[in-house]
Amino acid sequence: MPVLQDGLNQPIWETGAILRYLAGRYGDAPFWPSDPAVRAPVDQWAEWAKINVTLAFTAPVFWRVVRTAPSRRDPVAIAAALEKLHAILAIAEAQLARHTFMAGGDFTLADIQFGHVLYRYFDIDIPRPSWPNIERYYHQLTQRQAFREHVMVSYDELRAYD
Repeated sequence: MPVLQDGLNQPIWETGAILRYLAGRYGDAPFWPSDPAVRAPVDQWAEWAKINVTLAFTAPVFWRVVRTAPSRRDPVAIAAALEKLHAILAIAEAQLARHTFMAGGDFTLADIQFGHVLYRYFDIDIPRPSWPNIERYYHQLTQRQAFREHVMVSYDELRAYD
């Protein structure tokens, strides 16, 4: 469980709360707009990614592919999880067909919440449909130094082996 203690402030737990705290404390528009009406789509897409994409990927796919020894993997369960995940990713594909980033034309907090999952999604050995817009978007993210340094990190210690 992630926990953040910023200075002498009370520790904060839960990913979404931590991200919104950091965005509010250190970010500004367009990353985290001060106007609630302008900020709402950013928060909406960040929540969508956390509730839908992360939950449909991390345990059902990533854990079954990376954290489970090859001899113990359940290909039927993985295929079913991928089908569900891909139905969710189709929403992102459509959104990214209309916008450069998840909440519009600018990089925002929503891109942190959605984009971090894509590194492992594209890095593991699973079948994927063609996602031209998600792939373009992911490529954009990989060009950001902070993404390469803080997201594209090794997770070899999580791998299970026979």
